[in-house]
Parts: sequence; C-alpha cells; structure tokens
Amino acid sequence: AEYDTWALDPRRFGPHATVEWTALKAIEDYQNEFRFHRPHEHRPAGRRVRTTPLTPLLEAAGAEFGVVNGWERALFYKPRPDFAETHSFGWCASHPIVAQEVAAVQERVGIMEVSGFTRFAAAGSGVRDWLDGLMAGRVPKRAGKVGLAYFLTEAGNVAGEVTIALLDETTAWIGSAAAAEIHDRDWFSERVPAEGGIQMTPLTETHTILVVAGPRARDVMAAAAPRTDWSAQAFPWLSVRRVHIGPVAAVAMSVSYSGELAYEIHVPLPQAEAAYRAVMAAGAAHGITHFGLHAAESMRIEKGFRHWKADLITEFDPFESGLDRFVDLGKQSFPGRAALLARRNTPPRGAFVTLRLESDRAPAHPGDCVLLGERVIGSITSAAWGHRVGENLAMAFLDPAQAPNGRAMEALPLVDVLVLGERLPARIVSPARYDPEMTRPRA
Repeated sequence: AEYDTWALDPRRFGPHATVEWTALKAIEDYQNEFRFHRPHEHRPAGRRVRTTPLTPLLEAAGAEFGVVNGWERALFYKPRPDFAETHSFGWCASHPIVAQEVAAVQERVGIMEVSGFTRFAAAGSGVRDWLDGLMAGRVPKRAGKVGLAYFLTEAGNVAGEVTIALLDETTAWIGSAAAAEIHDRDWFSERVPAEGGIQMTPLTETHTILVVAGPRARDVMAAAAPRTDWSAQAFPWLSVRRVHIGPVAAVAMSVSYSGELAYEIHVPLPQAEAAYRAVMAAGAAHGITHFGLHAAESMRIEKGFRHWKADLITEFDPFESGLDRFVDLGKQSFPGRAALLARRNTPPRGAFVTLRLESDRAPAHPGDCVLLGERVIGSITSAAWGHRVGENLAMAFLDPAQAPNGRAMEALPLVDVLVLGERLPARIVSPARYDPEMTRPRA
C-alpha cells in the first residue's frame, strides 16, 4: 500500500483480544461516540487482562496505569492517593510529576517495569548469520554484545526495529516494541530456514523487564547482584550478561532508552517480585525512585530515539527516516536491498527531523500539521516536553526540500506547528538535544 496501513492490520491486537474483549471495547466506543479521545487517556473497558506479579506492587506505590498492547504499564506515579489526572490537549496535571521522575533518573536512579516488551529467543547453529542476512545493517559480531537493527519491506521501507542480544554463539534474543508482538512474530517466523536449524521461542508472556536507569544504576546493580562485575570495563555499554538478581537468574543488558546509564533486567515472571524487591532494597541507599512511561517518552525524544509506528513507518525508507548509519548496502543480501539500490538516484519522499517549538503554551501531538507560510510541509509523529533540556520538542516528517541537507540549522527558516488551532513557531534542530556525545550511558 502507498500509506502505512497499521491502523487496519489485525496484528495490532495481541492474544488478549478475544471476542468478549472486543465486545467490551465496541460497547465502550459506542458509548463515547461523541466525545474526543484525549491524549494519554486509557479507557476502562477490557482492562487488566495482561498483568504481571509487579502490577499490585506498583499500584501500591502510586502507579497510574495505561495500556500497551493489553499490558498494564505505569504512566506515572501519583503523589497522593486522591490525585486525579486531567486529560488535556495542553499540559496535564501530571506534567510536574513527570518532571520530578525525570530529575530523579537524571540525578540519582530510577526503576521502571517495561511489561509486554516483545521478546523472542532464536537458537541454533548459524543464528547470527541468519539474523545478519535479514537486517539492513550489521548485527553483533560476538557473544555478549547488543545492537540495534532494522528490517525492511521488499519495497525498501522501514518494517521494524529490533534489539539483538547475542547471548552466546547459538542463542540470540530479539526484542521490539510491545505493539509489534504478532507483527514481528510473523515476519521472523516466515523467514526461519526450512531445514529447521533455527528454533524461535516467544518470551513476551514468560518474562518482564526492570529498567534501572541513572548515574547510580551501577551501584544499585552491584549491590543487588554482587556475583557480577558491573564495572564499565567488564560490563560496557551495549553488552549482555547472564546474572543473578538476588536469588533470581536473569539476563541483563547495558542499553538505554533514557540516555542515562541504564540496565534492562529481563526476569521470568514467576520470579519478578523477588528480583524487584532485591533491586529496591539495594537502591534504598541511593534514593531509587519509580518512573513511568511519560518520563521515558520525554527522555527518549530528548535523545532523538524513535518509536515504532509513530516515527518508524512503512511510507519511508531508512535514509528518509534518518537511519543511514543502520544500513550497510555493502552486504550481499537482505530484504529490501534491491529496492534501496534502485531508489538511490531518485529524490527522497520525506525527511525526518526534530523540531523545537518556540513556545511553551502547549505540546504538539501526532498528526499536527507543520506549515511553511500557507503550505503544509509535513506532520508531527511524536512530541513531548523535554524536562532535562527545558524544550518543547516534536519529531516530524517534512518535505525533503526543508531538510538541513548540509545547511546550518540556524540558516533554516522557521516553520509553524498547528497546535490547538494556533500556529506556534518552531525551528529544526539537531535530533539529540541531551548528551549528544552519549557520554552518560557509557559512564
């Protein structure tokens, strides 16, 4: 299709979407037919169908939950039991709370459960070479390393984003967005070698993830898992290790969606509470604080990190999406390579940019128009207030004529973003607004 048709793809629903669940949501939609669905509003029908052992513990800590592919995930933590969120196209009541969560991660250490993160184990002889033949760029070359990779449609456009962790010579873990669970299962399963050398095992419903992030994250993990050497030399950025968190056998990855020193701790669901309690006990001396999805969203946009089916869609190829460094056309073969080569001498269809709105009146929202004079030149894909840099940020696809293309950012014209019916001036800026040299995750 010419346009990204994810909104019509039945794979956008996970296995929780039974006929009964669908009936509940259909009734709820009918009841709200003449009411706007506000940003960050998660309606109650069909809730709590995908939870983890940590859900009641986080709820007791004040978590306000939203839904990601059916999974309950903490959005932020209420300062008091009677706190009520105000869903708005402007700033919500949780805005200052999210700022405090971000500050805790930046200054000390925070913990977040990322429930429902899509995860598969691929095992077998030659698993690394198999994955390398599917990705547009390189995958980790040796055991113990982690890398970000992209796979393409046959038309050469972005189909998906995965984190590949090579645990050993015959085992890789493939991780992606929660909403990609069925989509990515299909894509990889269709490409498993016919001779049966590779076995795919789903881990999404058997494991959960604890993210421990912040400058004191290493100290916390060293106390929670003393059998592992957590030093930057022994466990550097973009590494994976098998560890024990308290009594729990887990897989830890030194990766960061926040832009801070961070670890993803992948734990089996039956042992999730034990691992969580071990981390919290170790973190007490360091002021460990819960943080939620809203804080993570703010931090990832400050870093210029993408979100699947928002900033990564099948309407654009990886070069138009600003992913040049994740493509290696020198590789002999990968899906979409021929289409990319055929398109090299044709004009780009779009350009992915980061915008800084020169106003703090309200945030932008996905789908908002970007204008130059009276002409619409693009639309917003993601947006959030950057609490660490104090900027109103948005990501967008624009008319490629407006992209930097080697020009200094200061020389680019101001554009406008249509927010709540008002044109707010915005400037194209460098994508990594916070720590562009990536010194903090490598600390």
